Amino acid sequence: MKLVKILLPLALLAAGIGGSWWLMATSPKSERKTSAPVTPLVEVMALQPQSYSVTIKSRGTVTPRTQSTLVAEISGKITEVTDKLREGGFFEPDDLLVSIDPRDYESAVTIAQADLAQQKLSLNQEKARSRQANEDWQRLGSGSKASDLVLRKPQMASSRAAVSAADSRLTQARTDLARTRITAPYAGRVLEKKVDVGQYVRSGEVLASIYAIDYVEVKLPLSASQLEQLQLPEHYRGEKPNINANPAVTLISRSGSSEQQWQGQIVRSTAAIDTRSRQQFVVAQVDDPYARNESGRPPLKMGSFVEAKISGKTFTNVFVIPRSALHEGRDILLAVDGKLKRQAVNIVWSQGNDIVVSGLQAGAKLITTPPAYAIDGADIKIKDSTKSEAEKATDAPAKEED
Repeated sequence: MKLVKILLPLALLAAGIGGSWWLMATSPKSERKTSAPVTPLVEVMALQPQSYSVTIKSRGTVTPRTQSTLVAEISGKITEVTDKLREGGFFEPDDLLVSIDPRDYESAVTIAQADLAQQKLSLNQEKARSRQANEDWQRLGSGSKASDLVLRKPQMASSRAAVSAADSRLTQARTDLARTRITAPYAGRVLEKKVDVGQYVRSGEVLASIYAIDYVEVKLPLSASQLEQLQLPEHYRGEKPNINANPAVTLISRSGSSEQQWQGQIVRSTAAIDTRSRQQFVVAQVDDPYARNESGRPPLKMGSFVEAKISGKTFTNVFVIPRSALHEGRDILLAVDGKLKRQAVNIVWSQGNDIVVSGLQAGAKLITTPPAYAIDGADIKIKDSTKSEAEKATDAPAKEED
C-alpha cells in the first residue's frame, strides 16, 4: 500500500507533463508578420525673402486737445442762453453763449465817465491856479524862487492822480460791462451746461464745460519692444519738433458689427515712463474729427475707446512663416532631399499669426504639417499640391453603391 501511494502521484505528474508536451508539439505554428515602415506625408511651402512692414497695435481713449470751464467773471442775472450752449452743441470762436443783465454795469460806466470828467475839470482848475500863483510871485519881484507849495504843484499832482484813478475805474466798468456777454474762446463743443435763463450767478461760478474740436488726442501705451520698432524722433530742448517725420496711425472704433477708421499721426511722446507698467505713452492726433465726410462716417467722439495700428519699421530680406510652423520656441522643420531637418531661426518680430525670421535660404521648403514624431533625419514624403482635381478623384478609393 505504501508503494501505491508513492507511485500514484508520480504517475499523474508524468501524465501531465506528457500531455503538455503533446499539445505543444501538435499545436499549429503562428507566422510572425512584420509591417513595412510608413513614410509620413507632409505639406510644405517654399520660402522666399520679402519685405515686411511692422504694425504696432495699442489701445486708448479719445480726449480733446483742450477742455475748459466757462466761468462768470461778474455777478448778475442771466438774461439769455443761446442755442449753441446746449449739451452737444457746436460753436465757433467769439460766438455769444450767455448774456448777463447789463443794466447795472451800464450805469457803472456812466458814473465812471462822469467821475473822470469831474477829475479832469479839477485838474484843469489846478493848472490855472498854478499859473496864476506863478504870475503873482513874479509881480512881487522878490527875486527868489517860488516854492512848490506856492506854485500848487502838490495839488496838481493830486489832481493828476485822481484823473488816472477815475480813468482806471472807467476802464474797469467797461470791462465788467463787456463781461456780461460771455463768448466762446475757441471752436468747440459743449460737454455740460450748468445754468439757464433767470438764474442769478456770482463771480467765479461755473456756467458750462466745453472742449475744443480742432483735433483730438489719444494716449497709447507701448512696451519697450514696441518702441524699438517705431521711428520716433527724439525731442530736445530748444528745438522745434518735426511732426511730419513721425509715424502714421490708424484709429479703429467698433460699435456692434460696424467698424469706423480715422487716419492720424503720432505727434509726441510723454515726458516719463510709467513706473508701474514700465510703458511709454505716445500721443496720436486726429485733425478735425467732427467734420462731415463723403462716406457718412460718424464723428470721433470724446471718450471713445479705440484700437490703434501704428506704422513701424520695415524689415528687408526676411521670411514670414505661420506661428503653427514654429516648434519649441525657435525651431522649424524643413524638407531637404526627402529628409526632415530641424533648424533654429532668428526671430526678428512676431505678431498675431505672423512670425518674421531671418537666417534661411531662399526656396527652403518649410513643413507646415509636421508628423507626429519630428525626428531629425527621418524620411518624409511631400504631398503633391499641384495634382489636378481629376487625378485626386482617381486616386481616391471608389465608393461602393448600395
